[in-house]
Amino acid sequence: MLDDAPAVTQPVEQRRERLLRIITDKALSRGGSYRLASGSTSGFYFDIKPVAFDPEGSRLIADAILDALEGEHVDYVGGLELGAIPITASVVERSFGRKPVAGFFVRKSPKERGTKKLIEGNLEPGANVALVEDVTTTGGSVLRAVEAVRELGCTVTKVVTVVDRLEGAEENLSKHGIQLVALFTRDDFIQ
Repeated sequence: MLDDAPAVTQPVEQRRERLLRIITDKALSRGGSYRLASGSTSGFYFDIKPVAFDPEGSRLIADAILDALEGEHVDYVGGLELGAIPITASVVERSFGRKPVAGFFVRKSPKERGTKKLIEGNLEPGANVALVEDVTTTGGSVLRAVEAVRELGCTVTKVVTVVDRLEGAEENLSKHGIQLVALFTRDDFIQ
């Protein structure tokens, strides 16, 4: 599996093509009727978790996200459980050799015991935050994380998603002053 893996020193376009192939092989399902987080149904579905938990896939995703955040003033990176957790962990780990960035995740509901936190990990009030997402459809899920983070007085101006389904997320996030950066869109996979 790793014998044909591109080195990090290879050009961005070669790494992008490799990640596209891994997502196509491990994350894309077609030919069924799939219910999405938005409530709609689709004939294709992206499950990025197998890619995010793959050694090569997670590295390629993290490097692509860090490339997308290059030059941005970002103190922390995080996202909504569950899809953003492995992605955030990979980005945090890969950031160490670049500009280190700490991470967090937002629970869908506050923890019922212990500290009863909604946000877990590392996040300070007033910080500049970039959110990550595995797949965006309308942007509703990531907006839940935006709301929680903004309640801490943090600034969120960018969301980086692995795949944008092109079903309204960019427009919806824009209404909240947030730029959506997609590593890929559905058009890269579905012609």
